[in-house]
Amino acid sequence: MVAVLCLGAGCAEKKRKQAARPPAPVAVAIAATANIPRTVQAVGTVEASETVTIRPQLSGELAAVYVAEGQEVSRGQRLFQVDPRPWQAALKKAEASFTRNRVIMENARRDYERYARLVKDGIVTQEQADSYRTRAESAAADMEADRAVVEHARLQVAYCTITAPISGRLGNLAVHRGNVVKENETALVTINTITPVNVVFSLPERDLAELQARIGRGRVAVETEAQGGVKEQGVVSFLDNTVDQATGAIRLKGRFANPRRTLWPGQFVQVVLTLDERTGAVTVPSPAVQTGQQGSFVFTVAQDMTAEVRPVVVGPAHRGLTVIEKGVAVGERVVVDGQLRVMPGARVEIVAPDGKKSEPAGKP
Repeated sequence: MVAVLCLGAGCAEKKRKQAARPPAPVAVAIAATANIPRTVQAVGTVEASETVTIRPQLSGELAAVYVAEGQEVSRGQRLFQVDPRPWQAALKKAEASFTRNRVIMENARRDYERYARLVKDGIVTQEQADSYRTRAESAAADMEADRAVVEHARLQVAYCTITAPISGRLGNLAVHRGNVVKENETALVTINTITPVNVVFSLPERDLAELQARIGRGRVAVETEAQGGVKEQGVVSFLDNTVDQATGAIRLKGRFANPRRTLWPGQFVQVVLTLDERTGAVTVPSPAVQTGQQGSFVFTVAQDMTAEVRPVVVGPAHRGLTVIEKGVAVGERVVVDGQLRVMPGARVEIVAPDGKKSEPAGKP
C-alpha cells in the first residue's frame, strides 16, 4: 500500500511539473498527399558529345594559326595553314602533264579516225588502222592517269588548309606557327562539343529490369547536380549491352543540352535517375522525421496542443518531402522545428518560423 501511494504521488508530481512547464514553441506542418518520383542516384562523369583531335594530313611547315586556345569554333571554320607552296608546285606539274597527254590523245584519235576511213577505201590495211587505234587508246589511258594525279594534287593543296570538322571549343594548342608538322602524327589541338554533353554513370544490376521496362515506356528523365548546387535536366540516351562482371553494374549515358555550360568535360556530378512515380503518397517535410534508438519517429500535435511521439515507417524522399508509409495520416500536424524542446505528452505552442505565434494552414 505504501508503494502504491508513493507511485501515485510520483505520477501526480510528474503531471504537476508538466503542467507548470511553459508550452514548447514549435513550427508545424500538415501531412499531405503528393506525387513522389522513385529515383536512384549515382556519381557520373561529364564527357563531350563529340571529340576530335586535329592532325595534319600532310607534312610541312605550319605557316599560319587562325584561332586561339579555348576559342569557340564552327564546323568548317579555318584553323591552321600548312605551307602550300610545295603542293601547289606539284599541282602545276600534274596539270601540265595532263594537258600534254590530252593533246597526244586527241592527235592519236584523229589519226585512227583517218586510217579507219582509208581502210574502207582500200588504201591502207586493217592492221595499220588497228595500230593507230592502239595508240589512241594508250594515249587516252595516259590522260586518265594524269587526271587522277591532278585530282590528288588538288586534294593535297586542299589539305594545306585545316578546318574544323565539328563545332565546339578548342583546347590547348600543342603546336605553334613555324613548327614542322608530320602527316597523321602531330596533334595540333582537340575540339570538344560542349552543347550538348553526355554524362556517363553506372547503376547496379538489380535495377536493370525496372530500368529496361521504364525505357520501353518512353523517355527516361535524368538530372545532374554539379558543385554549387547547379542542376541540369536531360534524358537517358544509352544503355550498355552488357553488365560489368567485375562490379555488377551497367553503364548508362545521359544527354544534356547544357545551354548554360554548367557541365564541363571531365567533371564529376551527382546523377538522379527517375524510374517511377508514386501518386497520392502521404508526405511530411523531411525535417519532421527524427531518428531514435527504436527507429524513425515524428512528433505530432493533438487537438489539445499536446505532443505525441509517433513511430513511422519512412519511404523515399524527394525535394524536401519524405514519404510516410505508416504512422501518420493525412491532415495530422507534425513538428518540423523545435523538437529538442518537446516532451511527449507536454503542451506545445505553434509559432511561425520567425518566432511569432501562428496556426498552420494548408500544405507545408
